Amino acid sequence: MPPSLPDFSSSVKLKYVKLGYQHLVNHIIPLILLPVVASVLIEFLRLGPDGILSLWRSLHFDLLHILCSSFLVLFVATVYFMSKPRTIFLVDYACYKPPVTCRVPFSTFMEHSRLILKDNPKSVEFQMRILERSGLGEETCLPPAIHYIPPTPTMDAARGEAQLVIFSAVDALFLKTGLKPKDIDILIVNCSLFSPTPSLSAMVINKYKLRSNIKSFNLSGMGCSAGLISIDLARDLLQVHPNSNAVVVSTEIITPNYYKGNERAMLLPNCLFRMGGAAILLSNRRSDRRRAKYRLVHVVRTHKGADDKAYRCVFEEEDKEGKVGISLSKDLMAIAGEALKSNITTIGPLVLPASEQLLFLLTLIGRKIFNPKWKPYIPDFKQAFEHFCIHAGGRAVIDELQKNLQLSAEHVEASRMTLHRFGNTSSSSLWYEMGYVEAKGRMRKGDRIWQIAFGSGFKCNSAVWKCNRTIKTPTDGPWADCIDRYPVHIPEVVKL
Repeated sequence: MPPSLPDFSSSVKLKYVKLGYQHLVNHIIPLILLPVVASVLIEFLRLGPDGILSLWRSLHFDLLHILCSSFLVLFVATVYFMSKPRTIFLVDYACYKPPVTCRVPFSTFMEHSRLILKDNPKSVEFQMRILERSGLGEETCLPPAIHYIPPTPTMDAARGEAQLVIFSAVDALFLKTGLKPKDIDILIVNCSLFSPTPSLSAMVINKYKLRSNIKSFNLSGMGCSAGLISIDLARDLLQVHPNSNAVVVSTEIITPNYYKGNERAMLLPNCLFRMGGAAILLSNRRSDRRRAKYRLVHVVRTHKGADDKAYRCVFEEEDKEGKVGISLSKDLMAIAGEALKSNITTIGPLVLPASEQLLFLLTLIGRKIFNPKWKPYIPDFKQAFEHFCIHAGGRAVIDELQKNLQLSAEHVEASRMTLHRFGNTSSSSLWYEMGYVEAKGRMRKGDRIWQIAFGSGFKCNSAVWKCNRTIKTPTDGPWADCIDRYPVHIPEVVKL
């Protein structure tokens, strides 16, 4: 007897019940107001023209009442428009694409590791195991100084990498937007681990001969989430400076931070971090509304630095031999999960539809009053966003967020493919992911995008954008010559 087909009726019914519930709760106010408006309209129709005219004549107005009412309306309108925050537009952005001469295939990386760590084969084997499971591809890039054996992380080489990445990204931004250097009002540069004197923001000002009254800022030591911190800073500055624009540059300079010791916790960044950078143009000018790609809706920042474990989970320090490196704690994923929980608790009420908020509230009340063992309800963020840009910090980060937020493979595709093609480019990875979605032709007017980033300290930051217009598939950018090959299958383990 052939096996019977599974009974889909119950799941189909449940699906339509859920859709009906969402529609009912999300449109509860219009559904309540509709019969009220209909009743008023019917009553007016019943009165007829003569009844309505007599009702109007029965209302007594004098000049003082009219003047006071008009003044009140004007006052309320003025207060509303004065207190309303300025709309911040993302006009465009540009990502740096490293040259093929900087490419580091697995074979090259492992050969260099064997030569540099020839006295410690266990460290070489550890790096190979990490690389096999990293989710990185064969086309990620490291700066020229790291290609030497041994690497030459000099100050001059680090400045050279900074100039190459930052100037290339800014030049591409100028080309895409038509922005002239003298027109820049605010400049923000973030780079966590390389903080020379003069600063990187001063380097940009010197290169492009920017105005002497420019408001410039240089952020360092704030990890992979510094890009969204820069966006938040730019937003605050644009709120108090009308008719202005801001250029934000996000990057991480790899040259001075390549670890040459044997501590496993410090060898991890060598396997994951790669070259990258992005330049973003923000504006509060009404004239930029039509050409802008996105509108900034929310920025939510969460800092867990008060907890000692969270503070030390990503820590720059010296090993036993005095070699400086970035130590990644074993508790990193658990701490990131707690930071994410705090962040989504804040951002949820801002973005989730009423149906999801009500379910979350009812579950929370049920756990508090009836049974603490009830499984907590995880809101469906797929109803709030069409696209997710999760910081490409590593395969484990993307896996954990996909599982916790119950996302599909397509939702995390941009993050996985960015990690595969460019590696962990730190704070700029979110913009490579946004570029991937655009290059695939998936960005439509009205789409909502959630950018999520984690950083040392420990921080979890979110930014919510709304697409201002349907984005045409770009013919340039970092994905232009390879987007047709993506998505690719990424095996759990790549045997080296």
